[in-house]
Amino acid sequence: MYRILIVDDEPMIRKGLQKLVEQSELPIESLRTAENGVVALQRIQEERPDFLFTDIRMPKMDGLELCARVAEMDADIQVVVISGYGDFEYAQKCVSYGVKEYLLKPVNIKGFQHVLEKLIRNQSKVSSESFVAVTKLEQWAGRMEQAVWMLQQAELNGVVEEIQAELKANKLKLNRVSDILQEIHTLLHQRLNVRDVYFMQGELDLTGAVSEEEAWLRFTTAISGYLDELRIKRKGKLKDPVEEAKHYIETHLAEEVSLEEVADFIGLNPSYFSQLFKQSTAETFVQYRTRRRMEKAKKLLQQPQWRITDISGEVGYADHPHFTKTFKKYEGCLPSEYRQQMGIRS
Repeated sequence: MYRILIVDDEPMIRKGLQKLVEQSELPIESLRTAENGVVALQRIQEERPDFLFTDIRMPKMDGLELCARVAEMDADIQVVVISGYGDFEYAQKCVSYGVKEYLLKPVNIKGFQHVLEKLIRNQSKVSSESFVAVTKLEQWAGRMEQAVWMLQQAELNGVVEEIQAELKANKLKLNRVSDILQEIHTLLHQRLNVRDVYFMQGELDLTGAVSEEEAWLRFTTAISGYLDELRIKRKGKLKDPVEEAKHYIETHLAEEVSLEEVADFIGLNPSYFSQLFKQSTAETFVQYRTRRRMEKAKKLLQQPQWRITDISGEVGYADHPHFTKTFKKYEGCLPSEYRQQMGIRS
């Protein structure tokens, strides 16, 4: 099943190419269109296509820049440039971005079919080169499950390094590495939950990962999170770690509490805690802490006996100008102006 994206600012050409794809009897998973390069990049972020057909001259972002941006993604997207006769030399500049196929306007059935056949042959070759046996994935997941269950961080790190070395040796593209990591994580999650002792909450989202390093960081953070989650469950802690973190922040608003300090207090590693906190609250640690500080500041500002300089220290800002600037950014007015709105004279 193939995913195809057609990019052209002329509606008639988009429809014509869609019709040619449909007539090809190619097994299609999705067939989408975009009117310029900006929209095309959004479509690619939502779902990576196997084949991308793009015009050269388009508003907002032309085909040449689109090809350059796709090349930076290091993804297995086969790009076909569609150009008018007068644009052909311009289109050839795309060679440096990995474009190997061209279609001249007006596109005819025979030429389109020929290019499509070449894309399919290339795709088959790429798929065979990036093949990793399912049995290998299951083996890795099994060893990782055992390491997590026995709380063996060193053993878990060893398996991850082994996987990383093998995938690197295969010289896989970013999207293929992401697919494999997602599959391993899914297998690990299923294996841990099938034990039917504890329900593990772990999640992995590799959507939008712009580099292999970022994909690996998200993966290792997620699986290390299983160790932290398991430690908490075995200690019999029934409290929600995020709620514990919120309570700790609330009782230490006057202090410069760091994410690392809170993570240590509730027994989680900082990376996993940061991810868990964002998932649970839809805010980063710093955004949440700032919001709670500003909410407390507003309450104190409504009490005439509190001086504004004292309030800044009470909510964790030793630097008064920093407090004033942060409050204005949050509330849209200075602390003194907020007081005036309340009918209180400083």
